[in-house]
Amino acid sequence: MTDAWSFTGAPPAIVGAATATPPLVEGSMFCVATTTGDILQDGPNGLFFRDLRSLSRWELLVDGHRLQAVSAEQVAPNSATYICRVPPQPGQADSNLLVVRRRYVGDGMREDIVVYNLGRETAGCTISLLVDADFADLFEVKENRVISHPERVTQLPAPDPPGVVFVYQWLGHGRDVLVTCDQPLTRVPGMFTFSVAIPPREHWQTCAQVRFVVDGEPVPAAYPCGQHPDFSGPARRTKEWTERAPLITTPHAGLAAALQMSQRDLGSLRIHDPQRPGREVVAAGAPWFMTPFGRDSLLTAWMALPLDPTLALGTLETLATHQGRVVDPLTEEEPGRILHEMRFGAQAGLALGGGNVYYGSVDATPLFVMLVGEAFAWGMGVDDLGALLPAADAALAWIEQYGDRDGDGFVEYQRATNRGLANQGWKDSGDGITDARGRLAVPPIALCEVQGYTYAAYLARARIARHLGDMPAHTRWTERATTLKRAFNDAFWMPDRGYFALALDRDKKPVDSLASNIGHCLWTGIVDDAKAASAVAHLLSPQMFSGWGLRTLASSMGAFNPLSYHNGSVWPHDNAIAVAGLLRYGFVAEAHRVARAILEAAAAFGWRLPELWCGFNRSDFKAPLPYPTACSPQAWAAATPIFLLRSLLGINPWLPGGQVAVRPRVPQEFLPLTVERLPLGGDNVRLVVKHDGHSLDGLPEGVSETAALDA
Repeated sequence: MTDAWSFTGAPPAIVGAATATPPLVEGSMFCVATTTGDILQDGPNGLFFRDLRSLSRWELLVDGHRLQAVSAEQVAPNSATYICRVPPQPGQADSNLLVVRRRYVGDGMREDIVVYNLGRETAGCTISLLVDADFADLFEVKENRVISHPERVTQLPAPDPPGVVFVYQWLGHGRDVLVTCDQPLTRVPGMFTFSVAIPPREHWQTCAQVRFVVDGEPVPAAYPCGQHPDFSGPARRTKEWTERAPLITTPHAGLAAALQMSQRDLGSLRIHDPQRPGREVVAAGAPWFMTPFGRDSLLTAWMALPLDPTLALGTLETLATHQGRVVDPLTEEEPGRILHEMRFGAQAGLALGGGNVYYGSVDATPLFVMLVGEAFAWGMGVDDLGALLPAADAALAWIEQYGDRDGDGFVEYQRATNRGLANQGWKDSGDGITDARGRLAVPPIALCEVQGYTYAAYLARARIARHLGDMPAHTRWTERATTLKRAFNDAFWMPDRGYFALALDRDKKPVDSLASNIGHCLWTGIVDDAKAASAVAHLLSPQMFSGWGLRTLASSMGAFNPLSYHNGSVWPHDNAIAVAGLLRYGFVAEAHRVARAILEAAAAFGWRLPELWCGFNRSDFKAPLPYPTACSPQAWAAATPIFLLRSLLGINPWLPGGQVAVRPRVPQEFLPLTVERLPLGGDNVRLVVKHDGHSLDGLPEGVSETAALDA
């Protein structure tokens, strides 16, 4: 497979010997294994499907011995090759048996197992595959609190083809896992055994298949034994995704490698709805969040618009389908509200809010309206806009009726019951919102960035109304935006500190922490021009800028902890949003400083940006310190290089009005830079940026470049 992002310089390093491969991901499935390919019961391993661990053991033994890892390579986001050897036995100087396991994940799992005899004599051996399925909930595994429930699982033999079926029944959910092999074998509970004699310089092989049945409905295997993997559904989708992606050429190998990894990872994080062919939505991240998240999916789709605008449409359609309809305090559903998280496991009803959809997010709803407007700007069809506009208007109605809890014009949150999230912005950990002394803010809480999202949502709706000729609606939403911006700059600005408050608390007092949320306010444009320079100076201060990016919380704050999830760590998407905000207000040198830091950090992670890393100073360690439980790949981290590139190129389309504005402010080391197949209304759009200017060619008829948009 050829990656769509072409690049000069060295490609990203592949996974080498004796290192773990990342999770194998395809749709709502993922697999976590050891370097030998084994899934062991004593760790957070497993094959997961729709939030349940459908294989808790998948262990290959030769003559009763575990394999030794030689090399592990992730061939594609959903496939890997594990090369192992059988450990030498007493009296042997070396091992003569090499084992190659080729694994493919997608609506089940297929593993091609090949054992090579490298010796001079026929090798007799017993090959055993140990299998089990505990159907543990995803978060039970993640948090190491799995409790065995044998009464829920029945193991039965499968006669043709030979294998075993694990049958799971609980809380009205039914799930079968069928494991089969295509070679003669001996079966005992939990074990397949092959007794083989392999001639010298020859090999033995089998194909093991894992298939699912959900509530009586078989799930067609994406990689059936006997079919070449290149003909599978996932392989075809990957090929199509690759062929339509933009092509970029730059002398900066780091930028190119990060973009290449972005395209690959975002492709692997797409979830396909079998009931609605062609609709794609971005999952939040692997391994533990392979499900739609309102905020994460919306921001990722926005950031990935230069890669594939259709992700935005699929995300919007999916979230509109599940938009709130009724008032339910347990799930925090309210009419017009956009969901926070979806879950599909048997224990989903025991999680947040007691349902498989939880709505406790304060920012997903305005972000939904923002993305409707931006997707339309990037060429979403008028019919698609017409289908989504009622959902956008219902979201705006939620902002006015439910989001603004006390009628002061600001959007606040407070969980409806003690089962919900205490904090409902993007920093949603329990200690995520604190004042400068480290004290928890008391809800209802009005976050600064949420006011910015709401401001941008109002302007997006006003712009759509103007295009549709609905001038009363245009006037109304423009006035709402103007009023909110004025009120925000009055209430959130702290003149004695020179920066914006993180939030307003229950008493409308500023939560005075210096935090990265300011960057989001710059991105949406809610900041008064006269206040921007002071805010930026604090945002780029040594207390905020670690050298590897902007921290979530300044080191001078009481709650600062560089090992904290939200109180001092560095999140790449947060930095990319800040870069866009800095450029919006003309702070080019500062934007370049942050963008370079993120790309330099990417090099330390093999060009795959993780969800976050620790917020230590760059001088403390030779590389950014990984956060132990960070998702990787993770959606908005994967989209970060793409969004950085868009911001640096200054691409701002309004295709409904036939306009595209481009204002490159690209670091010199990235130039000359060429982007082909840029999705701006045609298939042949080409943007070239050189040291002395830029050119934009191939725009479709009726679309032209303009210095500034008039819409």
